[in-house]
Amino acid sequence: MIQDDVVWKIINNGHCAFKSKTVEQTFCRNQYNLTGMCNRHSCPLSNSRYATVLEEKGQCYLYMKTIERAHLPDQLWEKVKLPRNYQNALEIIDETLEFWGKFQRHKCKQRLTKLHQMIIRQRKLKISDSHTQETLVRINKKYEKRETNREASALKAAQVERAIEKELLNRLKVGTFYKDIYNLDKKDFENQLDENEVADQT
Repeated sequence: MIQDDVVWKIINNGHCAFKSKTVEQTFCRNQYNLTGMCNRHSCPLSNSRYATVLEEKGQCYLYMKTIERAHLPDQLWEKVKLPRNYQNALEIIDETLEFWGKFQRHKCKQRLTKLHQMIIRQRKLKISDSHTQETLVRINKKYEKRETNREASALKAAQVERAIEKELLNRLKVGTFYKDIYNLDKKDFENQLDENEVADQT
Protein backbone atom coordinates (compact mmCIF):
# COMPACT_ATOMS: atom_id res chain seq x y z
CA MET A 1 0.00 0.00 0.00
CA ILE A 2 1.05 3.59 -0.66
CA GLN A 3 0.57 4.56 2.99
CA ASP A 4 2.85 1.73 4.14
CA ASP A 5 5.53 2.75 1.64
CA VAL A 6 5.46 6.33 2.89
CA VAL A 7 5.76 5.20 6.51
CA TRP A 8 8.70 2.94 5.63
CA LYS A 9 10.53 5.73 3.78
CA ILE A 10 10.19 7.98 6.82
CA ILE A 11 11.35 5.23 9.20
CA ASN A 12 14.16 4.00 6.98
CA ASN A 13 15.60 7.38 6.01
CA GLY A 14 14.71 9.24 9.18
CA HIS A 15 14.67 8.47 12.87
CA CYS A 16 13.10 5.38 14.48
CA ALA A 17 13.16 4.75 18.22
CA PHE A 18 13.29 0.97 17.67
CA LYS A 19 16.17 1.00 15.17
CA SER A 20 19.53 -0.32 16.37
CA LYS A 21 22.40 -0.06 13.90
CA THR A 22 25.55 -2.16 13.97
CA VAL A 23 28.55 -2.35 11.66
CA GLU A 24 27.08 -5.11 9.51
CA GLN A 25 23.29 -5.08 10.04
CA THR A 26 20.40 -3.04 11.39
CA PHE A 27 18.15 -4.59 14.03
CA CYS A 28 14.73 -3.70 15.41
CA ARG A 29 13.85 -3.55 19.13
CA ASN A 30 10.07 -3.56 18.63
CA GLN A 31 8.49 -6.45 20.53
CA TYR A 32 6.12 -7.22 17.66
CA ASN A 33 8.91 -7.52 15.09
CA LEU A 34 8.73 -10.95 13.51
CA THR A 35 12.41 -11.46 12.67
CA GLY A 36 14.25 -8.85 14.74
CA MET A 37 15.64 -7.27 11.57
CA CYS A 38 14.94 -3.75 10.35
CA ASN A 39 13.61 -4.14 6.80
CA ARG A 40 10.45 -3.42 4.82
CA HIS A 41 8.79 -6.82 5.29
CA SER A 42 9.66 -7.25 8.99
CA CYS A 43 8.74 -3.77 10.21
CA PRO A 44 5.50 -3.85 12.26
CA LEU A 45 5.06 -0.08 11.92
CA SER A 46 5.18 0.17 8.13
CA ASN A 47 2.86 -2.81 7.51
CA SER A 48 -0.83 -2.22 8.06
CA ARG A 49 -1.37 -6.00 7.90
CA TYR A 50 1.03 -7.80 10.16
CA ALA A 51 1.21 -10.99 12.24
CA THR A 52 3.68 -12.28 14.80
CA VAL A 53 4.01 -14.88 17.57
CA LEU A 54 4.87 -13.89 21.15
CA GLU A 55 5.48 -15.87 24.32
CA GLU A 56 3.97 -14.92 27.67
CA LYS A 57 4.67 -17.02 30.78
CA GLY A 58 5.30 -20.20 28.82
CA GLN A 59 2.27 -19.73 26.53
CA CYS A 60 2.46 -18.74 22.84
CA TYR A 61 0.03 -16.29 21.27
CA LEU A 62 -0.60 -15.25 17.68
CA TYR A 63 -0.89 -11.46 17.33
CA MET A 64 -2.51 -10.01 14.19
CA LYS A 65 -2.87 -6.41 13.06
CA THR A 66 -5.26 -5.30 10.29
CA ILE A 67 -5.98 -1.92 8.76
CA GLU A 68 -9.62 -2.12 9.88
CA ARG A 69 -8.53 -1.57 13.50
CA ALA A 70 -5.99 1.17 12.75
CA HIS A 71 -8.30 3.83 14.25
CA LEU A 72 -8.41 1.92 17.57
CA PRO A 73 -4.88 1.81 19.04
CA ASP A 74 -5.94 -0.13 22.14
CA GLN A 75 -7.57 -2.79 19.92
CA LEU A 76 -4.98 -2.73 17.17
CA TRP A 77 -3.62 -6.23 17.84
CA GLU A 78 -5.88 -9.27 17.87
CA LYS A 79 -4.63 -11.94 20.25
CA VAL A 80 -5.16 -15.65 19.55
CA LYS A 81 -4.04 -18.26 22.08
CA LEU A 82 -2.10 -21.13 20.52
CA PRO A 83 -2.29 -24.66 21.97
CA ARG A 84 0.75 -26.13 23.68
CA ASN A 85 0.81 -28.95 21.12
CA TYR A 86 3.22 -27.93 18.39
CA GLN A 87 1.36 -29.54 15.47
CA ASN A 88 -2.00 -28.09 16.53
CA ALA A 89 -0.44 -24.65 16.85
CA LEU A 90 0.93 -24.89 13.30
CA GLU A 91 -2.50 -25.87 12.00
CA ILE A 92 -4.11 -22.85 13.69
CA ILE A 93 -1.51 -20.54 12.14
CA ASP A 94 -2.21 -22.05 8.71
CA GLU A 95 -5.97 -21.62 9.15
CA THR A 96 -5.81 -18.10 10.59
CA LEU A 97 -3.26 -16.80 8.09
CA GLU A 98 -4.66 -18.71 5.13
CA PHE A 99 -5.14 -15.58 3.00
CA TRP A 100 -2.05 -13.78 4.24
CA GLY A 101 1.28 -13.58 2.46
CA LYS A 102 3.73 -16.50 2.44
CA PHE A 103 6.38 -14.44 4.19
CA GLN A 104 4.16 -13.71 7.21
CA ARG A 105 2.92 -17.28 7.46
CA HIS A 106 6.37 -18.85 7.11
CA LYS A 107 8.04 -16.47 9.59
CA CYS A 108 5.26 -17.01 12.15
CA LYS A 109 5.81 -20.77 11.92
CA GLN A 110 9.55 -20.30 12.21
CA ARG A 111 9.16 -18.05 15.25
CA LEU A 112 6.75 -20.53 16.85
CA THR A 113 9.33 -23.30 16.38
CA LYS A 114 12.04 -21.26 18.10
CA LEU A 115 9.76 -20.26 20.97
CA HIS A 116 8.57 -23.84 21.40
CA GLN A 117 12.18 -25.06 21.66
CA MET A 118 13.00 -22.28 24.12
CA ILE A 119 10.03 -23.21 26.36
CA ILE A 120 11.11 -26.87 26.37
CA ARG A 121 14.66 -25.90 27.39
CA GLN A 122 13.33 -23.64 30.14
CA ARG A 123 11.22 -26.47 31.54
CA LYS A 124 14.16 -28.85 31.50
CA LEU A 125 16.38 -26.31 33.25
CA LYS A 126 13.69 -25.67 35.84
CA ILE A 127 13.36 -29.40 36.53
CA SER A 128 17.13 -29.88 36.75
CA ASP A 129 17.44 -26.87 39.06
CA SER A 130 14.75 -28.25 41.37
CA HIS A 131 16.71 -31.53 41.66
CA THR A 132 20.08 -29.88 42.20
CA GLN A 133 18.78 -27.48 44.82
CA GLU A 134 18.03 -30.40 47.14
CA THR A 135 21.72 -31.39 47.20
CA LEU A 136 23.17 -27.88 47.38
CA VAL A 137 24.83 -26.89 50.65
CA ARG A 138 25.36 -23.29 51.62
CA ILE A 139 29.03 -22.45 52.05
CA ASN A 140 30.16 -19.90 54.59
CA LYS A 141 33.01 -18.10 52.86
CA LYS A 142 34.28 -16.60 56.11
CA TYR A 143 34.42 -20.02 57.75
CA GLU A 144 36.08 -21.60 54.70
CA LYS A 145 38.70 -18.84 54.59
CA ARG A 146 39.44 -19.25 58.30
CA GLU A 147 39.78 -23.02 57.96
CA THR A 148 42.05 -22.61 54.93
CA ASN A 149 44.31 -20.24 56.87
CA ARG A 150 44.41 -22.66 59.81
CA GLU A 151 45.36 -25.53 57.53
CA ALA A 152 48.12 -23.46 55.94
CA SER A 153 49.43 -22.43 59.37
CA ALA A 154 49.34 -26.04 60.61
CA LEU A 155 51.18 -27.21 57.49
CA LYS A 156 53.88 -24.60 57.98
CA ALA A 157 54.24 -25.53 61.66
CA ALA A 158 54.53 -29.23 60.77
CA GLN A 159 57.19 -28.44 58.19
CA VAL A 160 59.13 -26.37 60.73
CA GLU A 161 58.89 -29.11 63.37
CA ARG A 162 60.04 -31.71 60.86
CA ALA A 163 62.98 -29.52 59.83
CA ILE A 164 63.94 -28.94 63.48
CA GLU A 165 63.69 -32.66 64.23
CA LYS A 166 65.83 -33.51 61.25
CA GLU A 167 68.41 -30.89 62.21
CA LEU A 168 68.56 -32.15 65.80
CA LEU A 169 69.05 -35.71 64.63
CA ASN A 170 71.84 -34.61 62.32
CA ARG A 171 73.56 -32.70 65.13
CA LEU A 172 73.19 -35.62 67.49
CA LYS A 173 74.67 -37.92 64.89
CA VAL A 174 77.63 -35.64 64.36
CA GLY A 175 78.02 -35.00 68.08
CA THR A 176 77.61 -31.23 68.06
CA PHE A 177 75.64 -31.03 71.33
CA TYR A 178 77.18 -31.40 74.76
CA LYS A 179 76.74 -34.74 76.46
CA ASP A 180 75.39 -33.24 79.67
CA ILE A 181 72.46 -31.62 77.81
CA TYR A 182 71.01 -34.73 76.19
CA ASN A 183 71.05 -38.00 78.06
CA LEU A 184 70.20 -40.49 75.28
CA ASP A 185 70.86 -44.13 74.92
CA LYS A 186 73.23 -44.76 72.00
CA LYS A 187 71.34 -47.86 70.90
CA ASP A 188 67.95 -46.11 70.89
CA PHE A 189 69.48 -43.21 69.04
CA GLU A 190 70.90 -45.47 66.31
CA ASN A 191 67.54 -47.27 65.98
CA GLN A 192 65.81 -43.94 65.56
CA LEU A 193 68.25 -42.94 62.86
CA ASP A 194 67.69 -46.25 61.06
CA GLU A 195 63.93 -45.74 61.12
CA ASN A 196 64.26 -42.22 59.74
CA GLU A 197 66.62 -43.34 57.00
CA VAL A 198 64.22 -46.09 55.92
CA ALA A 199 61.30 -43.62 55.94
CA ASP A 200 63.23 -41.15 53.77
CA GLN A 201 64.19 -43.83 51.27
CA THR A 202 60.57 -44.96 50.85
